[in-house]
Order: sequence, then structure tokens, then C-alpha cells
Amino acid sequence: MNKIGFDNKQYLSLQSEKIQERIDSFGDKLYLEFGGKLFDDYHASRVLPGFEPDSKIKMLLKLRSIAEILVVINANDIVKNKYRSDLGITYDADVIRLIDIFKSKGLYVGSVVMTMYQPQPAVDGFIKRLTNLGIPVYKHYPIEGYPSDVSKIVSEEGYGRNEYIPTKRRLVVVTAPGPGSGKMATCLSQLYHENQRGVKAGYAKFETFPIWNLPLSHPVNVAYEAATADLNDVNMIDHYHLDAYGSLAVNYNRDVEIFPVVSAMLSKILGYSPYKSPTDMGVNMAGFCIVDDQACREASNNEIIRRYYAALCDAKKGRISRDVVSKLELMMSKSGISVDDRKAVAPALSKAEETGAPAVAIELNDGRIITGKTSALLGASAAAMLNALKVLGGIDDKLELISPTIIEPIQQLKVKHMGSANPRLHTDEILMALSICAVNSPKAKKAIQQLDKLKGCEVHSTVMLAHVDEKTFKTLGMHLTCEPERQIFVNEQA
Repeated sequence: MNKIGFDNKQYLSLQSEKIQERIDSFGDKLYLEFGGKLFDDYHASRVLPGFEPDSKIKMLLKLRSIAEILVVINANDIVKNKYRSDLGITYDADVIRLIDIFKSKGLYVGSVVMTMYQPQPAVDGFIKRLTNLGIPVYKHYPIEGYPSDVSKIVSEEGYGRNEYIPTKRRLVVVTAPGPGSGKMATCLSQLYHENQRGVKAGYAKFETFPIWNLPLSHPVNVAYEAATADLNDVNMIDHYHLDAYGSLAVNYNRDVEIFPVVSAMLSKILGYSPYKSPTDMGVNMAGFCIVDDQACREASNNEIIRRYYAALCDAKKGRISRDVVSKLELMMSKSGISVDDRKAVAPALSKAEETGAPAVAIELNDGRIITGKTSALLGASAAAMLNALKVLGGIDDKLELISPTIIEPIQQLKVKHMGSANPRLHTDEILMALSICAVNSPKAKKAIQQLDKLKGCEVHSTVMLAHVDEKTFKTLGMHLTCEPERQIFVNEQA
């Protein structure tokens, strides 16, 4: 379990060197479009065991003396109040969050770009808020005929109308709260303005996935497609790269489809196109840092199954269509995997059938399976977590870590005063109670000390869990899946 498949130290070194090399190839400045998450990249850490979630930030810190951050937000996303589902905050709130985090890491944030700008109260209000915070804001406007009318786009009527963004460093990292913000358009607009000023600037793209030098069918790349199944992203062979170099490279459909337009824009701005393929535009070195291919394959197959379960639950809640589930089923079939490969599933279902109530199973990092059932005092998630901590701490299963006399007052508080319909303790509540008990109980203290060992463990629930339980498992670094069934409360005793 938890084999290391990726050399993170080598990645940090190779990636920063590659970016520096690309800067030098243009001369004065590089606008680097950053796709995906700059930090907390947990997808990458799951499919490439050994990849650290904050690797991209660490890599940028190696280049901090020459780097600055440019944050892009689409004005329409502010008007629509678009939000990040993973964080539960709006895009405009995330812009401020990102800026605060970048600054706390010691990275220089130059400014914010408002793309697709048109005067609107919500947009102008946000610009005023940023300005009051001392953050410069620049406006980029809608361009008629974008992206097909290259002649108009690369002219005074197109990019020429956009406000020029003064930048101070050789590396300008262009990032955003999410897709569709206008990162690429911002980079190319800046290239137009820099060229007008005689600055030798270039453009490159940094996407971790798909990994261009892994096969199309490699589980790492399939896992990326699974993660973006609801966005209709499709991995494909970069035929431009194949034609230019006679070698296979993997990219995704949007980059391949837009490449002729981007190439034409670069030719018009620079007088030539520095790239023969969309893969050429990238600087990703992750594929060179895989040290155990089998470990990465296994981890990625597990991720595909997890994505399938997530899609089942989202479809049940009406968040996505069944078509997404069907796409994931096809991916699993082509990859030769099924839900039976997830070792925590069968024990959870068996425990639920045995007890007639929701159940949870946890696969520990050493392969042992621990289950938890629903009782009058505890939800199945809380029970499974307590049982796992007992096993990890070598504590007798029959021993009571938390007395019912402590749990019952908490239940009364929940139901009588907090308005909860479910009296059973959730995972966060049971951990809080266990922490209190640890003050006087050596066994409870020993159980709490095992929490770090839960990181990387696999969890399966026979029902969709409350958000608080999902959040607790995620915070502890555990990988949760759920059957697409709504929880039915029962009154069975433990």
C-alpha cells in the first residue's frame, strides 16, 4: 500500500529548469498560463503517489526572484455569482483568497485582470474593492469574432483596446479561480502589447494533465479524463506533434482544436510561430519523474473508480446527467477495472446487509479492513473511525474509549438545542469527544495519536454521507466513496 511512484524532488528541479529554459528562449519575458490548481493539487497526489499537493507552489518559489503572479477573472463570472464547488466560495472571493495565499508564500502578485469587461454594478463594485485593497486592476474587453477572426483580434480594434498590464518580472504566471476565465487571451493580449513596445516576450502553457509523454490509455491520463468527464474534455493524440516530429504525444481536445488559431495569432504578433504543436507550447515535466509506473497505474485506477462513485452520487443529487456516469463506466470497462477492485466496498455492503442499517468500511494502509455500523449513539462513519483508531493503537476492541454518559449529553444538545434530526454523532463530533476524554484517559490519548496513520486510507459508505463527515475524511487525507443512496435513520442499539 502507498508505494511511492513519483520523485517529487526531481520534479521540482526539472520543472523549474524547463521554465527557465523557456524564458531564455524568448529573451525578455515569458507569460506562463497555469492550468489546474496552483496548490492543494490533491488529484495529482492521488494518481502520482509521491507528488506533493503544494509542489507547484514550491516550484514557483524556486523562481520567486524572477516571478510575479497575474490573477485573471471573467467579469461574467462575477455577474453570474459563479462559485467553486470544491471550496463553496464565489470566484471573486477566490481571487482575494488566492492573492492572500500567494503573498503569504512570499510570491509577488502584480495585478488582477478583469476579462470580458463591461460596466456592471457587481463588476465595478469588485474592482473598487480590489483597488481599496491596493491591488491594481486592468480591463480587457470582449472582441467581436473571437477566436476565429485573427486579423481583427490581433489589431488595434482587438487586443489593442485592452489595457496594457505593466509587469516587473521575467516570468509572469497567469492563473485564475477556474476554467473559462480568459488566461490564454490575457497572455496573447500582453504579447501584442509587449511586441508594440519592443519587448521580446513569449507564451507557454503549464498543465500537469494529461501527461504528454505517457500513452493515451495510461491510467494516469485516463484518470484525468475521468476527473473532467463533466466538462467534456477528451484526451487525444496530438496529430500536429505527430506530423511535425513523427512521435506520439497526448493532449486534450480543446488545446488541439484551438492550436491553429493560437499559432496564427502568435505568427501575427511575433512574425513567426515558435510552436509546431500544442504539446510544444507546454512545459510539463511530470512524466519524466515517474519512478514506479505500476504504483502510478494502481493509484490511477483507484482514482477512476472513486470518480465513478462521485459521479453516481452527483447524478443522484441531480448535479450532473447520467451521461457522465455512462462515460465513466466506459472508461472503467476499457481499463479493465470495476468497483470490485475497491476493497472497502464489499465489506461495507456486507455489514449493511447484516445490520439492516448504513455501514462504513475503512481499508487501512496495511490492507486490513475495519468496519463500522450505525448505532443509537454513533453514525457508521464515526463508529468506523473509532474502530480504526483502536486497531491502529492496539487497543482492545471491547474497551469503551468514550463513555455513553459523555455521548448522550452531546446528543441532547444536538437535538433539543441545535435542531438536528439525527442524534447520532458525526466524525468531527466523536473526535472532539475523544479529545476531551484523552485528558484523563491514556487509551483515548493513544487513540488520538493514531490519527496521522489514517492519511491515505480508503473509505466506503453504503449511503451518501453528510457534508460534515465528507469534510472530516478529506481533512484527514482519507479517500471516500459512497453508494448513491440517501441515508435512512434507524434507531438500532449498538
